[in-house]
Amino acid sequence: MSGKLIYYLFVLPLSKLPLGVLYLFSDLLSFIFIHIYSYRGKVVDFNLKRSFPDKSTEEIRTIKKRFYRHFCDILIEGIKNISISEKELRKRILVNNKEIIDVLYQKNKSVLLVSGHYNNWEWLVCAQNFLFPHQAVGIGMPLSNAFWDKKLNERRARFGMRIIHAKLVKDFYKQKFEKPIATLILSDQSPPDSNKSYWMNFLNQQTAVLFGCELLAHQHNFAVVYFTMYKVKRGYYEMKFQLITEKPQLCKWGEITEKHTKLLEEAILSKPEYWMWSHKRWKREVPNDLIHLKEKQEKEFYSKFTK
Repeated sequence: MSGKLIYYLFVLPLSKLPLGVLYLFSDLLSFIFIHIYSYRGKVVDFNLKRSFPDKSTEEIRTIKKRFYRHFCDILIEGIKNISISEKELRKRILVNNKEIIDVLYQKNKSVLLVSGHYNNWEWLVCAQNFLFPHQAVGIGMPLSNAFWDKKLNERRARFGMRIIHAKLVKDFYKQKFEKPIATLILSDQSPPDSNKSYWMNFLNQQTAVLFGCELLAHQHNFAVVYFTMYKVKRGYYEMKFQLITEKPQLCKWGEITEKHTKLLEEAILSKPEYWMWSHKRWKREVPNDLIHLKEKQEKEFYSKFTK
């Protein structure tokens, strides 16, 4: 069955249903994943055991079960995201300490909003442009299916967010903007190139981290703000901000990346079930000459950004 048929016959009609009804599907799906078919079970087990080497088999099993329940809720909430209204999004996302963003806007300061795939990020993609004064911007890679890529980005952008292809980022930021922008960056995906990644300890293991957030901050003098999405209860989230820097040029090489990655780690350690353990996060091998690589990266960084 084609993607177009699936969208119009199943996904779109499902998105019109109340969340209370949709969560029944989530309950059924999570039961299947926990008791019948373990979706990406080997990947989940591998990630959890490496991240929590001191936890017992039973503790790992408990986190895995909780993850599947949350994961199924996120899938269902993603479907609901196609049709959810602004009114309902405002009701379901509580924003704390918004004054951090407001002050930056008053200073005419553009900002990078950085986090990870923790709790519900898709609702924020839709809601960002009406929750905050900055023009919302999202960076993403296109899906392999052109129809799904077009439809999902249309729905994500329906409240005003501008979706930018990752390969067009350089040209996009060269333009002058009518007002300050806030670019949403989810920085916890596995980087495409080990040698261009920032390597650091994350969840008890050497991890390749995307360096794009730090580069953008230095290239364009963007403020960097980390945000955490907390799950208040099913279908309700609370968003909190932490200012990393509004003067990136004063930050040392790796400082911004270290800070936002450690803040994500803190959130994961507090409630591990809310992170996407089904992603192949550690598929990049640690380079044999890591010390030399880091020295080279640091030297190149300062040659670009030291005046």
